[in-house]
Amino acid sequence: MPPGPPGATRTATRAPPSGRPAPPHFLRIPDRGPGSLVTPRARCSNEGVNPEPPEERDGTPVGRRVFLGTLGLGALGVLAAPTLQRALEGIAGKDPTGLTGLLPNGGGFRYYSVAASVPDKNATDYRLTVGGLVDRPRAYTLADLRALPQTRLVRDVQCVTGWRVPGTPFEGVRLADLLDAAGVRRTARAIRFTCFDGTYSESLTLDQARRPDVLVALRMQNKDIGHDHGGPVRLYVAPMYFYKSAKWLSGITVTDRVEPGYWEKLGYDVDAWVGRSNGRTDEPTS
Repeated sequence: MPPGPPGATRTATRAPPSGRPAPPHFLRIPDRGPGSLVTPRARCSNEGVNPEPPEERDGTPVGRRVFLGTLGLGALGVLAAPTLQRALEGIAGKDPTGLTGLLPNGGGFRYYSVAASVPDKNATDYRLTVGGLVDRPRAYTLADLRALPQTRLVRDVQCVTGWRVPGTPFEGVRLADLLDAAGVRRTARAIRFTCFDGTYSESLTLDQARRPDVLVALRMQNKDIGHDHGGPVRLYVAPMYFYKSAKWLSGITVTDRVEPGYWEKLGYDVDAWVGRSNGRTDEPTS
């Protein structure tokens, strides 16, 4: 498993429970033609290397030497930062191999997606829908969300792969406020979250979703959430492993049962409490 991002600390790791995918010995990424590679996938909602979905196992492997080379560049970036770091960020969007996706891009986080590409959304075209078992379904613009009361949380971010970014600020609207505005029906039991990458999904029970430390986040690390970190709007579930904090949030659907999300379908825990799930004993984050 590659090391965590800059600013992160490693916590003790334990083997994934039986039946869960373990980190690969090399990265395999889809083939888009002769000599072409694309961005490797990641298990956390922001970082870490993870196994591919089964339908993508026909890709081209990135060998150990190449992978170690990228780690070497990452170490060099730490020594030469910020000059080299800015240069790496400048070429990341132009790199056809996607290997710069393995390098840190500041703030303790790196870009990844489980989808081949993710469209950009801005204040003009972004919409967040709230529907399902509610009396008053609604579509929010970015301006609508910004006009609502905002909550600021500063918590550690913990990835199920072992890295931890301490004291990370998130700001946004409490999910409970959006649910109250929608008028959740008595038959409701859970919430399903969908994303405009077209692939990722997550879920919470209704009680979990109503916690005061669960946000529809608009800001992260004291600035608006950019595209690479799941903006303009993402989910933030402070007490759970970071794969629950879905990026590029576009839909909140109230349902009568919990529907496993992207990683839960591959064997990870649905109730992903930090230190009490996935065979890990990390310190709680909330």
